[in-house]
Order: sequence, then structure tokens, then C-alpha cells
Amino acid sequence: MMQRFLLFALLAALQALPATAAETTAFVNVNVVPMAAEVVIEQQTVVVRNGTIAAVGPVDEVPIPEDAIVVDGTDRYLMPGLAEMHAHVPDADSPEIGRYFNLYVANGVTMIRGMLGRPSHINLRESLEQGKVFGPRLVTSGPSVNGRSVESAEQARRMVREQHAAGYDFIKVHPGPTREEFEAVAETANALGMPFAGHVPVAVGVRRALELGMATIDHLDGYFAALLPPGSPGSGGFGGFFDVFLADEIDVERIAGLAAATAGAGTWNVPTEVLIEQVVDDTPITELRNRPEMRYVPAELVDRWAQAKASQLADRDYDPDVARLAIELRRRLILELHRAGAGLLLGSDSPQIFNVPGFSLHRELDVLVAAGLTPYEALRTGTVAVAEFLGTKTGIVAVGHDADLVLLDANPLEDIGNSRRIHGVMLRGTWYPAAVLEQRLEPYLDD
Repeated sequence: MMQRFLLFALLAALQALPATAAETTAFVNVNVVPMAAEVVIEQQTVVVRNGTIAAVGPVDEVPIPEDAIVVDGTDRYLMPGLAEMHAHVPDADSPEIGRYFNLYVANGVTMIRGMLGRPSHINLRESLEQGKVFGPRLVTSGPSVNGRSVESAEQARRMVREQHAAGYDFIKVHPGPTREEFEAVAETANALGMPFAGHVPVAVGVRRALELGMATIDHLDGYFAALLPPGSPGSGGFGGFFDVFLADEIDVERIAGLAAATAGAGTWNVPTEVLIEQVVDDTPITELRNRPEMRYVPAELVDRWAQAKASQLADRDYDPDVARLAIELRRRLILELHRAGAGLLLGSDSPQIFNVPGFSLHRELDVLVAAGLTPYEALRTGTVAVAEFLGTKTGIVAVGHDADLVLLDANPLEDIGNSRRIHGVMLRGTWYPAAVLEQRLEPYLDD
């Protein structure tokens, strides 16, 4: 015991402050939150070698490699990095790339799914994977299929084939395609083994999207319209921002059945609930402006976000009581989808209205817990569930898995707010202490 005490007394002095790309790193005496199960495994040593977790075991049994960078895990918690499954990424040469990627990593986000791809993202994805560009792993769509980009079913098929050949990871669907065009996208993508995801066009509806095997529905798009009573005049019509103003018309008794149908179809949902709530709730704009994370956002962008929020609240169809009901029912829908076994994936739609990259994902976790998920269930949507959905070796702390990790100063399973208490991040096997991450953010402070 005395030897162990002396060892851990030395660890703080040995821990390197600058980021290091050493081939071997050891987290010593750490509490592991593996996420494969709702457990905390105490007093472990986790060895990372060449970007992969090489060993996990009791501190008295796992030797520390002589060449390892040692990170003191005493009273800390090691979990997988989080994934932002609804992100928007600018062109690879945009000056904002550095801002967004540093914000993601500083908040423990080690993977993002780009929902509006550009040609430059193909090479950017590879540069990130190879460590040539600092930032999270990138999964990317191509440019979206929407009411302006396609004018026929044949053009929709051609667009899917071209994006598959170009190497994009999935097809993004935006509003506007006709039913025939959407079905052409689905049939072509399914034949090529390429997922299609995003919005549900009004002409299609959620149930048909489920039948066609849509990979993810984002924003819970189309669900409120699908929950309207048969023959309702609101069905397929405009209900405001993602149909929130249909909330007082929907048949709540139909929620469980639609959730079960979603689970049966194998379609996942990325609710981005924090975005919808921030846009339609009655939180004062000044309060949103004064959030701590806004200091990392250019003032002119915050102004545009404020104008967008003000415009929504000034809409002639805006009703604060219906907006509150919509939030309540969307949260209920999220919980019913979870209970039915329909997959949920963590995403906040950043950077969008008051959604600062990285920070907004923790706000989304808060909302998922407020909807009725436990902290473990909420964290699972951004870790092991993502690995299951994508078929990757991320999202779990276990031997053989990718070393995208977050070291926390408190247990996130006890309080979801502890996911913010980041002591450091390991990105593709490279360790970045919090002090280094904060230093990387300094150029992006809006003075």
C-alpha cells in the first residue's frame, strides 16, 4: 500500500502538460466508465498504444510500460469520447474550421457527423483521421438532396450514385423532394448499401420513410404530423418550426404505436431537442446571449442567432402555450422511442441558433435526462449507441477499441452535469490535458 501511495504521489509531477503524441499512454488508478454496461470499475490502469486501448485491468495487475506517458486517474473517471451526430461543417479552408474543431474536442467530442457535406470534406475526413488536421473524427454526407437540387426521380438516382462513387458516408435528405424522388433516393441508396438520413419530406411522411429504411430521422421531423388524427387539416401542412404548432392537435394515444413502428423499422432518431427548445421556448434572448460559451462565438453570429429567435417569437402563429406543450410532447416522444427500443443518437445541430459546438451537446444531454432518460442512457446515445449505429470501434472503453477518451473529475453516471468536468481528452491516442485545450481556445475568444 505504501508503494502505491508513493507512486500516485509522483504521478502529478510526471504528468505532461503539453499534448503528446507518444505511442504509449497509461491512465493509472482511474475509475473506468466503459459504457458497454452501467458500471464503474474502480482503480484500473488503462494502457493506450498507437491509438488503440491495449490493456485495461486492476492497478496492481497491469504494469505501466517504461516508455509510457503517465496520467494520474486517482478519483477521476475515464469514459469514451462523445459523438455529435448532427453537426454542420464549413468548407475545409474556412477560417472557422479551427474554432469549431477546437470547441468540439475541448468539450470531449471526438466524433462528428457532418449533415451538409461539401466536396472538400472527403479530403478533410482523411486529414483528420491521419492527424494532419486537429479535430474530431468526421463522418460526412454529400450535398443534400432537396427540392432545389433534384427535379426528377432519375436525377435523384444519379445524385445518389455520384455521391456513393465519390466516397461520402451517407446521403442527406432536406425538405422538398417529391414522394417519387424520395423513393428513388431510398431505392438507389439501399441497393448500394449507402444510408440516407435527415429530414422527412412532407410529401412522404414518417411511416413511408420507415418503410423505406431511412437510417436516421433528425429533429423528430414529421412525427407531429404523423400523430395527427386521420383527416386532420393540419396533416402535411405548415405547423411552424418542425410542426411545433401542431402540438395541441396531435393524438397523444398514437405516440406509443409510432414509437414501436420506428423500433420495428430499425430507424434511429437524432432529436436535436435542445435546438428546438431554444428556438421556441420563452427563454429571454438576453439570457441566451449571456451564456458563458457565447464568448467563443463572433458577436455578429450571436446577433444573427438573436434575430432568428426574435423572428420565431414574433411569428403570427406563435403561441407560447402551444410551444410549451410541444416541448412536453417532444420529450414524451423521445422517452417513448427509448422505451420502445428505437435507437436514439446524440446530436444538437451545431453550430445553429445559440448552439455553440461542443457546449450544445452537453445541453442536449441535460434535455435527454429531463425527458426521463438516466444519465447512463443519455450518455449511451453519444457513445456505445453511435458505435453500434456506425459499426466502429469507438464508444467503449475496452481492449482493442479506439482510444478516443475523456477523463472527468466526477462521476457522470451520478449527475449528467459531471460530463462537463473535463480533466483532459484523448483524441486518436494523443493526450490533451484541459490546460492545453483551454490554451488552444484562446485565439477564438471574442473580445
